[in-house]
Amino acid sequence: MARLLKPSLLVVDELGYLPIDKFGADALFQVISQRYERGSTIITTNRAFKNWPEIFNNDSTLTSALLDRLLHHAESIVIEGRSYRMRDQSDS
Repeated sequence: MARLLKPSLLVVDELGYLPIDKFGADALFQVISQRYERGSTIITTNRAFKNWPEIFNNDSTLTSALLDRLLHHAESIVIEGRSYRMRDQSDS
């Protein structure tokens, strides 16, 4: 836990790519809670906030508490359009 709390910036990439079990959801909640107002966190995901309970074992209470802490001082950026990774693919 100390290793995740120490950096001034923590980046969590592709949250929601795979579902997180109860243990993982609880652990991530602890990290976010302890970093709350102490360190910056960047989270990338392709999931809308309304779908986050699906990521966290359908625990809407945990998800709500987690989002409350994450979004309190957050800047949310939605990027729309074609995938950057697909930029070299033809439209054919």
